[in-house]
Amino acid sequence: MKARVTITLKPGVLDPQGKAIEHALDNLGFSGVEAARAGKVIELDLADGTSDADIDAMCRKLLANTVIENYRIERL
Repeated sequence: MKARVTITLKPGVLDPQGKAIEHALDNLGFSGVEAARAGKVIELDLADGTSDADIDAMCRKLLANTVIENYRIERL
């Protein structure tokens, strides 16, 4: 079984990587980008029977910093 965890910064958290992306795109001539936010995607190959609660615990304990990040879990 597979799961995809998408991690994004919470609103209001400064995103220097996103700002760098905005500036780089502008410098490359893509002036229509008003904002960029960077995040990460983690794909997990899991043993059959891994519960949603276990995946959630993985996110809370290791994969996401829940103080400044949100996460979304998708089973694939």
